[in-house]
Amino acid sequence: MCKRLYLCLWGLKACVKALDFNDLENLGAKIILANTYHLYLRPNDEVVRTLGGLHGFSRFNGSFLTDSGGFQAFSLGGKPRENGIEFRSHIDGSTHFFTPKKVLDIQYNLNSDIMMILDDLIRLPAEQKRIADSIKRTIAWARESLEYHATRRESHLSNNIFAIIQGGVDLEARKICAFSGYRMQRSGI
Repeated sequence: MCKRLYLCLWGLKACVKALDFNDLENLGAKIILANTYHLYLRPNDEVVRTLGGLHGFSRFNGSFLTDSGGFQAFSLGGKPRENGIEFRSHIDGSTHFFTPKKVLDIQYNLNSDIMMILDDLIRLPAEQKRIADSIKRTIAWARESLEYHATRRESHLSNNIFAIIQGGVDLEARKICAFSGYRMQRSGI
């Protein structure tokens, strides 16, 4: 349960544009939202890992929340499949495939404090079948992610994992997705 609200700054590549870390400290920033997709492509999650994860890479002493990269794959015309999303890089046009496990592996390399699972984002307006498929796929990916994360937690990782709610603007569909995610073992939703 969230006991306190914090200013969460958007730092696409683990830094906040136009602000140095003294500025962030003066603002009371406790958390930065970094982008899994962009860090995966450049400089590359393996590079960030060798530099000590996001904290060592950026020298930010607060927490990092990393999204799954699903929105970027979606916005680049990504094609959802049952086991992941295929998309093309905005940098060089190369093809990539994100699965629930791959997204977590990237975020483990980044050593994110809060990791978001891969979800199937829909373009609105959407037909009911597409909404239902999105929810089904997002729940299945959440289950797969949580099972995989449970095996990795045995390695003494302290990363938290959060589920994502889908369902478009359909309140009942969002409730189904939310309650399914809520019933699963996870750090947050």
